[in-house]
Amino acid sequence: MAAAPQAMEMPDMSNAIVAQDEMGRPFIIVRDQGNKKRQHGLEAKKSHILAARSVASIIRSSLGPRGLDKILISPDGEITITNDGATILSQMELDNEIAKLLVQLSKSQDEEIGDGTTGVVVLASALLDQALDLIEKGIHPIKIANGFEEAAKLAVQELEEKSDDVIKEQRLFKDYLFEAAKTSLGSKIVSKDLDRFAQIAVNAVTSVMDEDRKDVDFELIKLEGRVGGSLKDSKLINGVILDKDFSHPQMPKVILPREGQDSVKLAILTCPFEPPKPKTKHKLDISTVEEYQKLQNYEQEKFKEMIEYVKKAGADVVICQWGFDDEANHLLLQNDLPAVRWVGGQELEQIAIATHGRIVPRFQDLSADKLGSCSKVYEMEFGTTKDRMLVVEKCQDAKTVTCFIRGSNKMIVDEAKRALHDALCVVRNLVKDSRVVYGGGAAEVSMSLSVSEEVDKQRGIGQYAFRAFAQALDTVPMILAENSGLDPIETLTLLKSKQLKEQTSKIGVDCLGKGTNDMRELFVVDPFIGKRQQILLASQLCRMILKIDNVIISGKDEY
Repeated sequence: MAAAPQAMEMPDMSNAIVAQDEMGRPFIIVRDQGNKKRQHGLEAKKSHILAARSVASIIRSSLGPRGLDKILISPDGEITITNDGATILSQMELDNEIAKLLVQLSKSQDEEIGDGTTGVVVLASALLDQALDLIEKGIHPIKIANGFEEAAKLAVQELEEKSDDVIKEQRLFKDYLFEAAKTSLGSKIVSKDLDRFAQIAVNAVTSVMDEDRKDVDFELIKLEGRVGGSLKDSKLINGVILDKDFSHPQMPKVILPREGQDSVKLAILTCPFEPPKPKTKHKLDISTVEEYQKLQNYEQEKFKEMIEYVKKAGADVVICQWGFDDEANHLLLQNDLPAVRWVGGQELEQIAIATHGRIVPRFQDLSADKLGSCSKVYEMEFGTTKDRMLVVEKCQDAKTVTCFIRGSNKMIVDEAKRALHDALCVVRNLVKDSRVVYGGGAAEVSMSLSVSEEVDKQRGIGQYAFRAFAQALDTVPMILAENSGLDPIETLTLLKSKQLKEQTSKIGVDCLGKGTNDMRELFVVDPFIGKRQQILLASQLCRMILKIDNVIISGKDEY
């Protein structure tokens, strides 16, 4: 007996397109909807939280002074070695949209505060893990999110109460800045030269900070790196470094003030050392030797006139945005005017700010009061490569500084730059808000205890959310202990019992084995605004992810 023919499944005709072939005969194209995916309810939430967990698991081992580095290789083979959370996440290729939200979270922490990028992702992931347990118990996600927000407010309030304002002790303020910078740099590649880099960060910020506005303009702090030498050779220069050299090899390598003067005068020009040309298109016909001679003499006269303007103004060095030809170069050398050409616009502005000079667009506008002044201009040479850099140094009341970083290879120089940037941000944050909280997980344990105290005072479902928030806060000291080779649970219970017994918020994880858990004694401090931002950002992101219950992924259409 023959088998009954199978009924063919009818395609979805809602998206059908009617087309015609070359003979004018109509036919129907049916769009295939097979690639459209949809997740909803608990399944969607689980997939989100697992995505967040997988991102956090990559960077959790980078947390703390004993944190490990990651090596990132880009598609074109460029290598980055770092333990900076924002850098690791920004260079990872992620497909999951929730994982991308965590990348943006660390980026916003980096842009606003500059430090604590790893901690904020670890905390957000811990909150989501706790939320998943509650969702599986049948608690509504919005109730969990509301409970988390209330707990976050309480935690920030506790943080504010337990913070110490260090500006009250003005003479110790710089010490606190120094120690905060050291805490930030402790987990970085520069930790062997901790004191040197912390001092560079503090000196750089205090040199350019605006005391009235309590703010620091990072445009005035330039980070310059050069491969060669070791991290110990890094230094802070009160002035500007240019990746240039003097335009002529016979020009002097060091320029000091002339006799009777107290500074070197700089002419900062945006006009080129060449004869003026018409702005419109033009053509010059030269048919005789006399005409050519006349043109040459005209050019000579113009060059001499320009140099005369510069000499008359009293300049010792010429910094020019544009290039100039060999003839102009030779005349500058003859007239004892060392010059630098092809200097970028941003560098010109920095030189002008540092030397209190004016950027001059025309030679006719040059005058003595528009010249910049500094104590010394010199060329630095590096090793056997004949690489040179130009230093404009010791400008009076300079509001521009350059952190010059050396290292044995490009990866170390780049990572040292990132580390120093974090330290500069920490010092800047303390200048803006001088309150500090204690590191090593001490602040998190203190907040966790405070939230746990409030658990039983909450009515209804809020109790569960508060308890979960306290447990999420405990994750940070546990990871710090784990990364330092300590037993995480034993360490956490010890910290909690000590904080409760001694009624103090200064007890944290002794990551470096110094023999004490008192973070004040070890001078492990974090800016209050950085820690507060971590709590607020993590709880906001958690709320956003918990509100999502449907994911519709539109696949590519196939015909």
